[in-house]
Amino acid sequence: METLSCPRCGAEMVSRGLGDGEVSQCPDGHGVFLSRADLGALTESELDWHRHAGQHTAPLPRITADMAQAPVSSRPPARAWVETLFD
Repeated sequence: METLSCPRCGAEMVSRGLGDGEVSQCPDGHGVFLSRADLGALTESELDWHRHAGQHTAPLPRITADMAQAPVSSRPPARAWVETLFD
C-alpha cells in the first residue's frame, strides 16, 4: 500500500500489518484507512472472535489464606476484537 496522508491534518499515516492485511493510522488519532479486502478480513476476524469469546474465560484465582479479596484486572475485558487493535 502506498503512503497516505491524513485528510484531516495532513500528517503521513503510519502503516502496519494487521492479521493478513494492512492498516494505515493517523499518528494524531484522527482515523484509520483500510482497503476493502482488509476491511473484509477484519470483519471476518471480528466474527470469529465473537464466535469463540465464550471459550476464552479467565481461570478463577486460587484462594489463599492471605487474600482479602480476589485480584481485580486493571483493564475491563474487550467487548470486541477490534477494541484490542488500537491501544
